[in-house]
Amino acid sequence: MLAYIIRRILASIPVMVVVALFVFLLLRLTPGDPAAIIAGDMATPAQLEQIRQNLGLNEPLVTQFITWSGQLLSGDFGRSLISKTPVLTLIHQRLEPTLSLAIVTMLFTLLLSIPMGVVAAWRHGTLTDSAIMAISVLGFSIPVFVTGYILIQIFAIDMRIFPIQGFRSIFDGFRPFFERIVLPALTLATIYIALIARMTRAAMLDVLGEDYIRTARAKGLSERIVLFRHALRNAAVPILTVVGTGFALMISGVVVTESVFNLPGLGRLTVDAILARDYPVIQALILLTSGIYVVINLLIDISYAFMDPRIRY
Repeated sequence: MLAYIIRRILASIPVMVVVALFVFLLLRLTPGDPAAIIAGDMATPAQLEQIRQNLGLNEPLVTQFITWSGQLLSGDFGRSLISKTPVLTLIHQRLEPTLSLAIVTMLFTLLLSIPMGVVAAWRHGTLTDSAIMAISVLGFSIPVFVTGYILIQIFAIDMRIFPIQGFRSIFDGFRPFFERIVLPALTLATIYIALIARMTRAAMLDVLGEDYIRTARAKGLSERIVLFRHALRNAAVPILTVVGTGFALMISGVVVTESVFNLPGLGRLTVDAILARDYPVIQALILLTSGIYVVINLLIDISYAFMDPRIRY
């Protein structure tokens, strides 16, 4: 197992290098001049040239990439071209809302979707199964921003249970944190609840007809133990894959939800950086997202061996 983990870590290094090269070239070969954005519409050609020289944009692409790579290896992601703030500082300021939203969303998703999928498979072909699958289809069909506005209208405006928008750190108290994160989390969770519930149902249907399930029932075990201890554990591999990928997608795909609920997270930072062509910020955010995917995929692969003893590396 240790050898496999080391091989996977080493294999991820070329992936990150390719991602870094792709991002570097993509941003610099697309139309647009960050010097013009920084200087404004009234800048003279001499001022634009001075800004490009200060930023190193006049250097050959190879030189720029080598310089940038060296800074990355030393932990320096540069400074924002617009605010002059270190990129790591900007990410640190915006990380908590996005990470909080992703974690709470995943908790809601797991607490609801896996029992829904297990019950749907157990009651396969019944009205209960049809109702759960209908809810899943509905979760896929309604856009996230529509769900968000519906929840705001019902729970924030009409019933006045939760605040409409904003974010409070969990260090300011759990109640103010939960009151402001619950609606965004439920909004984002609708898609993932539908996805994981359907995957859980399909995986459970594959194992409920196996001989060991019939043996467990013949031994007199309760249906709850048969479903959750025996069937669900053996159906966990595809479910874990979807859960892990979904968590990575939450980190990188919360732009709409953060915009609807006015959360100052990484999604909003990404949109602002793209509009301003803020190269250092965009590069750091894409590399951060890629690194999250690599780490989560590694954790998923390792978890396979623990969930299914037949898998060995």
